[in-house]
Amino acid sequence: MSAVPPRLSVVTLGARDMGLLRSFYRGLGWPELPTSDDGWSAFLLGGVLLALFPLPELAAEAASDVPEPAGGWSGVTLACNVDSRAEVDTAFAAAVAAGATVVAEPTDRPWGGRSGYLADPEGNRWEIAWAGTAVFDERGALVSFG
Repeated sequence: MSAVPPRLSVVTLGARDMGLLRSFYRGLGWPELPTSDDGWSAFLLGGVLLALFPLPELAAEAASDVPEPAGGWSGVTLACNVDSRAEVDTAFAAAVAAGATVVAEPTDRPWGGRSGYLADPEGNRWEIAWAGTAVFDERGALVSFG
């Protein structure tokens, strides 16, 4: 396996109005994780977690140190969750070596995990993260989160 596993585990949308977005996705009939609230909300969709996070808080983590691409940052981050806290740093370094721009170095987060943010060559934000509650199947697909 490469240092950066070939998986998409979480898509996070920066929400300007958490209540409105939560209501919209619940209105689609998508089951919201029981740990969701207006500070963070998520829906497990076919092995990928769709997360909602207040845009100002997401911007503070993922967009504070890298110039915005033309047209501005969209408020969307993609996440690759790894299997251990230590793998965050290994995968992060591998992505930087491949040409990613550091947005925020890996750090332990208040929610109990560890993550860092990168920008791909076109400015798309990626989070390399470890969450102790994430469970993957033998293919690397996310099967449970929380």
